[in-house]
Amino acid sequence: MPVVVVESPAKAKTINKYLGSNYTVLASYGHVRDLPPKDGSVDTENGFDMKWEIAADSRKHVAAIAEALKSDDAIILATDPDREGEAISWHLKEALTKRRAIKKTTDVKRVTFNAITKAAVTEAMANPRDIDVPLVDAYLARRALDYLVGFNLSPVLWRKLPGARSAGRVQSVCLRLIVEREMEIEAFRAREYWSVKAVLSTPRGQEYEARLTVLAGKKLDRYDLENETQAELAVQAITSRDLTVQSVEAKPGSRNPSAPFMTSTLQQEASRKFGMGARQCMNAAQRLYEAGHITYMRTDGIDMAPEAVDQARAAIKDRYGAEYVPSQARIYKNKAKNAQEAHECIRPTDMAKDAASLKISEADQRKLYDLIWKRTLACQMESARLERTTVDVGSADGQVVLRATGQVVLFDGFLRVYEEGRDDAVVDDDDKRLPQIMQGEKAEKRSITPDQHFTQPPPRYTEATLVKRMEELGIGRPSTYASIITTIQDREYVRKEQNRLIPEDKGRIVTIFLLNFFKRYVEYDFTAALEDELDHVSAGEGDYKELLAKFWRDFSAAISETSDLRITEVLDVLDEALAPQLYPPRDDGSDPRVCPKCGLGQLHLKTSRTGGFVGCGNYPECTYTRPIAGEGAEGDERVLGEHEGEEIWLKSGRFGPYVQKGEPTPENKKPPRASLPKAKGDFLPGWSPDDMTLEKAVTLLTLPRIVGMHPDGGEVKSNLGRFGPFIMHQLPDDAKPTYVNLKDFQDVFEIGMNRAVELLAEKRANPGRGRGAAAKPLKELGEHPQDGGMIAVMEGRYGPYVKWEKVNATLPKDVEPDAVTMDMAVALIAEKSAKSGAKKKAPAKKTAAKKAPAKKKAATKKS
Repeated sequence: MPVVVVESPAKAKTINKYLGSNYTVLASYGHVRDLPPKDGSVDTENGFDMKWEIAADSRKHVAAIAEALKSDDAIILATDPDREGEAISWHLKEALTKRRAIKKTTDVKRVTFNAITKAAVTEAMANPRDIDVPLVDAYLARRALDYLVGFNLSPVLWRKLPGARSAGRVQSVCLRLIVEREMEIEAFRAREYWSVKAVLSTPRGQEYEARLTVLAGKKLDRYDLENETQAELAVQAITSRDLTVQSVEAKPGSRNPSAPFMTSTLQQEASRKFGMGARQCMNAAQRLYEAGHITYMRTDGIDMAPEAVDQARAAIKDRYGAEYVPSQARIYKNKAKNAQEAHECIRPTDMAKDAASLKISEADQRKLYDLIWKRTLACQMESARLERTTVDVGSADGQVVLRATGQVVLFDGFLRVYEEGRDDAVVDDDDKRLPQIMQGEKAEKRSITPDQHFTQPPPRYTEATLVKRMEELGIGRPSTYASIITTIQDREYVRKEQNRLIPEDKGRIVTIFLLNFFKRYVEYDFTAALEDELDHVSAGEGDYKELLAKFWRDFSAAISETSDLRITEVLDVLDEALAPQLYPPRDDGSDPRVCPKCGLGQLHLKTSRTGGFVGCGNYPECTYTRPIAGEGAEGDERVLGEHEGEEIWLKSGRFGPYVQKGEPTPENKKPPRASLPKAKGDFLPGWSPDDMTLEKAVTLLTLPRIVGMHPDGGEVKSNLGRFGPFIMHQLPDDAKPTYVNLKDFQDVFEIGMNRAVELLAEKRANPGRGRGAAAKPLKELGEHPQDGGMIAVMEGRYGPYVKWEKVNATLPKDVEPDAVTMDMAVALIAEKSAKSGAKKKAPAKKTAAKKAPAKKKAATKKS
């Protein structure tokens, strides 16, 4: 029986169904060889020869394939149809040849299929080919480049910047995008402007809203009303005039569906709609592909196979009617520069099957399949037909004009199935429906309101908008987006908060270092041009060894130039480069480099293993430090008072704000400190640094608190942990302590022995309700009527709640679990989901930019 090799057991299982007992299907479990992480793996002196090593975990899989070949002299390499898949096939052939499992007589074939269906697999097996050498060459070039950059540049970072983890050919450019966006935000200064809107009424009493567009006969630009005084004058100008409808214009419009998904757009939409990270999205897509539900998920292509288009049109007609099927099929043309990446779009393998009919149990896979299915159907549906109406209302003297806009959907078309998400909330007045308004009729003024606005800084990147920007710049490829974004988070260069990517201090330092000493290699144009050259190699239009030689000649010279630099020299350069962020002007006009604590030392950039910080040059006499985000930023330290002869400090570290007793000395290198309690949902509000007092700080520093001796032996202690307040106790014969969560931070300081012993006894009697154990439903209500998925009433640490998927909605205090109905549960879930969505869209908090004044809203005036 011929041996068929694929990457994963899941893919092997699906293919085995179609091939039957005439084939032996085995999995390689991904890549079987890689460059060992040591010097000389890429020999720059001998034509960039590479020394490969079979990974320890892969040896048994290679051995299993070799063993299978003893009984059959034919192997079919059926790995994925992209560069990485081609590389795995090449590695397998090379490794098995070295083991002499593949002989001169062995029949070696390569097959690819874009979808794991019976038809696609059968056709692929009937049309085998050889391994694509140019595609393998492109892989070898990328792997060698990544090794040469990482293995040579990372040690430079380790030596010059303690705490830096690594640098990479593409990851460092991606990090630069995030860091530069943060610096834009910090340098941003809000600009005030005003607008005026009016609620008007038709003679029939129907109200509509209009905004001022013309004042004093001149069209208003965004910043023409600069302050409240000008806005009030505009209000008076409207109030003192009678208004008449000058024109009513209704124009037909249409909206076309978006193209079907490719890798980048799938990651972007999964992030917008579900908050999925790039890696989470690709993991779910991989499982769907391996199960035969969707086509290959790493692609730059947006074209659809003709038979898939016919399937989609048939499914649309069957589900929604012939009026939703356009007279001609929609054709989407690939824009990918590299044909090797431009496989077919990501689509369902069977258009007739929606998520419900497939009965996918895993939530991420179910949501992602539903998204792909809807987007694919929508891309072949009729356009939505709209009518957009614009109404101008003005005074007879032409001094003021107000405009009302609205639109109505005449035919929903593809919108019946799917609408693309947006990266940031957009307020669109066009979405409003206007009442019937006639030209020439009077417009009665019900209210006129001036509104204050401030310009907003550019938003921080989400994973979706970062992938979009990388794609625009030509940085990275579909197979690399997820791993790049994951790497910079794993290296602790970037953290993710509320789905936004924020650079850590060490990420800033690394970026500024590279911009000053290796600028060419983090330039967007250079990285994109290198990607283009690699694409030429994969298309058979370039020699990969020439590409490597050209790159190495300049890169090795840059490495040599920095090898003799002292850390102090590096810090001086970075200190100067970061000066605008590190030392912004002070309100009192004093020198921003003078230490605010001792008034003598000069502030200077320093490094540690956790990243960069600003410290006083008068150390160790003065121990002032603060984050590199700037003076007055979150983390700036202050003295709360004295206790027992020691100053009590409020500081901020990499894990948040904390209080500390005294300063480090040679005798006491680690003075007592305690983190401020963090908020845990609505029930446990955190302690804000702004509200910290000496009394609170001293109380915190008493932790952990000894509550007393347990009757059965051993101390009972209370403390604050990462999951909130708790008590703990270990019986003499117990292997580990018992922990009980408390419902209030104050309990940590006040709980007595009687209550503590009672809580510990309850926990020991019912240990299954500990952290990590599955909660038992108090009441199961059934499947969600619209979206599917079980809804249940659960018992929680802080009271009963309704659970659906990942949404937990607390029951109102006056509602008993038994009284909860399906309608009530669905309403609570919808309310909680809406709140969560609003939080995600909230603008990220700035750290160094000055706060804009609070928005004003003048009192409503009536005519």
